[in-house]
Amino acid sequence: AMGCDEAVLVSDREFAGSDTWATAYTLAQAIKKVAAYDIILCGKQAIDGDTAQVGPGVAEMLDIPHVAYVKKIEKIEDGKITVERMMEDGYDLIESPMPCLITVVKEINNPRLPSLRGMMFSKKAEIKHFTAKTIEADKTKLGIAGSPTNVMKVFCPPARTGGERIAGEPPEQASKLFAKLKEAKII
Repeated sequence: AMGCDEAVLVSDREFAGSDTWATAYTLAQAIKKVAAYDIILCGKQAIDGDTAQVGPGVAEMLDIPHVAYVKKIEKIEDGKITVERMMEDGYDLIESPMPCLITVVKEINNPRLPSLRGMMFSKKAEIKHFTAKTIEADKTKLGIAGSPTNVMKVFCPPARTGGERIAGEPPEQASKLFAKLKEAKII
C-alpha cells in the first residue's frame, strides 16, 4: 500500500524454532533468490528476542558490508552509500560500498499513511511464497535442528555498582589500573 513493487513471504514449518543464526541463514538464502540488490534494509532488532543479531548475521552470510544503528541516509552515489550511525553521544558519518546491509533505528523515518488507491492496489497484490525448498536451504541449518543456541537459564543479572574513573595521562592511568588489578588479585 506504500509503493512496494513486490513482496515475498518466507514461511515454512521447517523454519519453526529458529534462533538468530538459523533465521539469518534463512533470510540470506531467500535474498539470494529474489533478485540483485544494492541495499538491504533491516530493523535494528526484533521485539521477541531483542538481540539485534539477525541483520548483521544476514550481511555476514551474504559476505557484504553492514552498518548498524543507521538514523539517516545522507547520499547514495558512485556505488557507495553514506549514512549517519547513531551513537550514545552523537553520530558517526560512515561510507560503505554497495551492495551492503544497514540496520535502521526508528529515527530514520516518520511513517505516513497509505493512500486509499494504494490500499486498494495492495489488496490485489500477489505475494510470492518462499519455502525451504524454494530457497534451496540446507535443512540441517533450519529451525530448532539448525539452531546452535541452547538457552540454559534465563535470569536478571544483579545490579551493577558504580565504576571508578582513573584520572591522569594514559601512561599514569595504565600504571594505576595495573596496581588496582594486582591488588584485587585479578593479575
